[in-house]
Amino acid sequence: MFTVFINFKTYSEATGEKAVSLAKVCAEVAKQERVEIIPIVQAVDLFRVSQTIKGPVWAQHVDWQKPGQATGWINLEAAIKAGASGTLLNHSEHRLPPGTIKQTVRRTKNLNNNFGVMVCAGTLGQLKKLIFTKPDYLAYEIKGLIGGPNSITRSSPKSVRKAIVMAKEKHIPLVVGAGINSGEDVFLARKMGARGVLVSSAIVLADNPEEKLRELVSSI
Repeated sequence: MFTVFINFKTYSEATGEKAVSLAKVCAEVAKQERVEIIPIVQAVDLFRVSQTIKGPVWAQHVDWQKPGQATGWINLEAAIKAGASGTLLNHSEHRLPPGTIKQTVRRTKNLNNNFGVMVCAGTLGQLKKLIFTKPDYLAYEIKGLIGGPNSITRSSPKSVRKAIVMAKEKHIPLVVGAGINSGEDVFLARKMGARGVLVSSAIVLADNPEEKLRELVSSI
């Protein structure tokens, strides 16, 4: 299955009640177009979003620390109780040491094997090192293209294909992100063999997020 992941980041356009509204758009388009669309929201919005829509909602980050004396960390158990069914780790805006990633992935699987984990990498070298963490998805995003007008599928198709092969050898689905702005970008990612796309500003900051999201999924 090809999946569209929408990272809400901390944009004001996707925070609080606006996060709920955007998540409703994601759910409605997913239902009508028969496409899996997963909103990835801030921890503070997890509960309100998960209580509003049917379907998976992911947290933008969780930590490995167990319940107890861990003030300020995003506790995995708390995230699950708030409605999270997966998480994003090591995004370019929140880098983590490889050991921490491995520890976090291991704890999520020990606690709930159905809890999805996506680990991000910004280079092929990073991707090669992070495969050993054994997440459910690997995401390949070239940092310089994130939030820009040029998609990774057009700007660096060779590296995308290499990333897909590297992940496939370890039986891990690859998701591509960075500059994904159009239905054609999504089509190219799928044609190359990616199992999903990771999108943010193209949807969150769009004048009409629903219209833009429908355009993005039109080729799936």
